[in-house]
Amino acid sequence: MQKVANGVWKFRFGEPEAHTPVSLGDITIKYKELEALDCSGAPPINSDDIFATRTPRGVRVELPLMQEEHLYGFGLQLHSVDHTSRKKVIRVNSDPVADTGDSHAPVPFYVSTAGYGVYVDTSRYAAFYCGTNLKKGASEHKKEVAKEVGTSEIELYGYQVTEGDRTVMIDIPAAAGIELYLFEGPDMGTSVQRYNLFSGGGCLPPAWGLGIWYRAYSAATRDDVMRLASTFREDRMPVDVFGFEPGWQSRAYSCSFLWDDKRFPDHQGMLEQLYGMNYRVNLWEHLFVHPSSPIYEGLKPLSGSYEVWEGLVPDLALPEARHIFEAHHTQEFIDQGIAGFKLDECDNSDYVHSNWSFPDATEFPSGLDGEQMHNSIGVLYQATLKKAFEKAGRRTLSQVRASGALASPYPFVLYSDLYDHKVFIRGVVNCGFSGLLWSPEVRQAESPEDLIRRVQTAVFSPMALLNCWQIPNPPWMQTNREQNIRGEFADDYEAVREVCRSLFETRMSLIPYLYTAYARYALEGRPPFRALVMDYPEDVHTYGIEDAYMMGESLLVAPIVTGTAERDVYLPEGTWLCFWTGKQYEGGQSYHLTPGLERIPVFVKDGTLLPLAKPLPYVAEDAVFNISFRRYGTTASRCRLYEDDGHSFNYQNGQWNWVDVSLDEAGTATVQRTGGYEGVRYAFTGVSAIN
Repeated sequence: MQKVANGVWKFRFGEPEAHTPVSLGDITIKYKELEALDCSGAPPINSDDIFATRTPRGVRVELPLMQEEHLYGFGLQLHSVDHTSRKKVIRVNSDPVADTGDSHAPVPFYVSTAGYGVYVDTSRYAAFYCGTNLKKGASEHKKEVAKEVGTSEIELYGYQVTEGDRTVMIDIPAAAGIELYLFEGPDMGTSVQRYNLFSGGGCLPPAWGLGIWYRAYSAATRDDVMRLASTFREDRMPVDVFGFEPGWQSRAYSCSFLWDDKRFPDHQGMLEQLYGMNYRVNLWEHLFVHPSSPIYEGLKPLSGSYEVWEGLVPDLALPEARHIFEAHHTQEFIDQGIAGFKLDECDNSDYVHSNWSFPDATEFPSGLDGEQMHNSIGVLYQATLKKAFEKAGRRTLSQVRASGALASPYPFVLYSDLYDHKVFIRGVVNCGFSGLLWSPEVRQAESPEDLIRRVQTAVFSPMALLNCWQIPNPPWMQTNREQNIRGEFADDYEAVREVCRSLFETRMSLIPYLYTAYARYALEGRPPFRALVMDYPEDVHTYGIEDAYMMGESLLVAPIVTGTAERDVYLPEGTWLCFWTGKQYEGGQSYHLTPGLERIPVFVKDGTLLPLAKPLPYVAEDAVFNISFRRYGTTASRCRLYEDDGHSFNYQNGQWNWVDVSLDEAGTATVQRTGGYEGVRYAFTGVSAIN
């Protein structure tokens, strides 16, 4: 057992593989920030309690699991939150049809309610048996014969919970050795912070990335784009990011990485018009390189042994391949003002009807095989374009379809082609365990009610995104796809648009609060969105909650899905107040709520001085947020905000402030700025009480 950093320990067995997330990643461990966290000075699991063995399959590791422990994590798990007594296989798959571990972003990291985390440094399809099995003879003392006879499948051989202390057994195929990293608590939240700080800390997106995103119709032309862009501004619909889908390229599936000049004549002139209207532009792409692309010949010897959709699969584990890919994106797009990319289909699937991706047996020049590359390619793809934006001196917030271990520093938000609203909410709950961000994006909705419910979840999530790639007109005009395409608008579209506008403005008002939560992610490793159990690990009632989550330090969000106007919400210990009305609720119990269609249940911790900005139509680089404070509870008197220029990397050189606001008994605010940023992004206009 070797101490790596404060509260971080490494256990090594045998000869680990050359290609792992740690060896492939450009990791900058945040040693100073780790030192700031409490630590006992001893590993959370003794080396004598870790058993590792070589097997004909690879390596088997066993770690202790006490009876009362519950396990969380394993990346973006969309089928469950509490993984105790389940098997999880860390395998990239865009269609996780069952609760087996398949995910857009599987991560070999878990965290326990006992207050520690375990990361297994492998890119293999490792299987974690989370207390599912006992060693031979462990049940020998149970000799009493059961009298009941099962009369159904579930009674005969259904899901059963193993009692008593157990083990976590990890099966790592092909490997001759392994390294495990242990992250001390003393609680779940601190363990996750340590994992994120070990990874390099969380990402800090530009302020505009926290506004509203809109992705346009895939078949849109230049005229269609400009019509939409003008309509949003005329209708006072706040939109910061305008996204182009595959139709912008001269060739997609696989990609040319070139503009289609027939559909978008003088595309640079169009971009300048969009920039002049204060839009940030995001471009769809995937990794696979078509022969018509100018980077094809350079990447051909640096790619895998199989094609995907008639395109090369660049080996981004090679510096030469990363350089070619990065240089083209810099010259053709980033230097032309493009603010980010949507990195599609860098995942994998066994359940679709086309040649979705490369085989596991694919050989890559770097030495990775297809299995390892599947579990690595999403992070390598993000790292390549992150470096390009860093060299340009501009922050991005972008999208990605696959991610994995040690990904918290990457400013990319995961999304999915799946579309179950409950699953999307579960993704928000789960993402914070593993250094990931997730977007419950709004695609085509079934009805105005469905649209509003989905927008509500999106505006209280890591990325407020409407992905309207299937419809040419905004969904609030018409939710029926065929009628939307024909330009037939609903009779009540103005009322629906008004509700959506109000929700968009709520998101814009929360940007300073949310930006501060992301700053804590970057500086302290604390996820901006978290499961309730992470904040309340002593409350067993939070262990199975998968439809509510924390947003920042003070907001508890409990979305409602279409088809019901009510739901039960469990509030942990303490006093909570309704975000909208200020009605007070005592924690430690559940409440049955019927908030109406226009409101999503959101609760604020008692004693919160909540900063709410006057909604902007977009976040310009020189934007100043006019903030009024809302007092939730009689003791609310302090608020801390993070402040920097909102778009550059100057904060890494100390050019940022903590802005501390305090109220005296008369309600007069005192503002103190501490730090190296000389500008002012926040102006304070007043205080109101909602208690």
